[in-house]
Amino acid sequence: MLLCLDIGNTQIHGGVFDGDEMRCQFRKSTSPLGTTDELGIFFTTVLRENGVDPRGVTAVAICSVVPAALYSLRGAAEKYFHCEPFVLQAGVKTGLKVRYRNPAEVGADRIAGAIAAVQRHPGRGLIVVDCGTATTFDVVTAVGDYLGGVILPGVGVSAEALASHTAKLPRVEIARPAVALGRTTTESIQSGLFFGHVGAIQHVVTKLKLEAFLDATPCIVGTGGFARMFEQEALFDEIVPELVLWGLKHAAALNASERSS
Repeated sequence: MLLCLDIGNTQIHGGVFDGDEMRCQFRKSTSPLGTTDELGIFFTTVLRENGVDPRGVTAVAICSVVPAALYSLRGAAEKYFHCEPFVLQAGVKTGLKVRYRNPAEVGADRIAGAIAAVQRHPGRGLIVVDCGTATTFDVVTAVGDYLGGVILPGVGVSAEALASHTAKLPRVEIARPAVALGRTTTESIQSGLFFGHVGAIQHVVTKLKLEAFLDATPCIVGTGGFARMFEQEALFDEIVPELVLWGLKHAAALNASERSS
């Protein structure tokens, strides 16, 4: 079995694959990350709690936007799963042609999401919208060229910025409001966070379609922890919250032959 770990700025999202079946998923706060042993104990415990025998895990794949986390994660993979983990980073096979001016700058999670979207929709132009700590937009052509995209603050970051940088605005639960017109401060903030983000996604997607696809109609794939919150707004053609894990799985398979030789 393969343990895939997506290390984000806010959360670690993990999943175990047995062939093409995802056996379980879990999430853990990225901060505090923990030591090698703390991570190893957490992973083995959470797998057991989800009905997966940790002894069945023979490979680990990691994509991370937190470089400092890799040392402890490598140690946990080696000590608790007895393998050298695959790390999705510049220079490994992805199946994509990365057209970014500096390919090393592209976040590993963005590449993983693009890989999985291409696998789900081969031969189709794509815009992948990842609603996490940041909201990112990634454009992939029908022939697998990763062109780049857009990055803006995510819903959670926007909420925290309001609470941290204003004297009277409170922290609020991030939720979909029933209406746009807020009648309390809390409702007004929730409305701004939600509908402001809806408008941003709609406008950015429209611009990307015009700039990258001309007359073609790309498939819009939503992912990330906040994507389901926008389900009723019909922003996406499909929502796949675990998209990055599937992309990481595919990247690990692409590179397995080189690692074993």
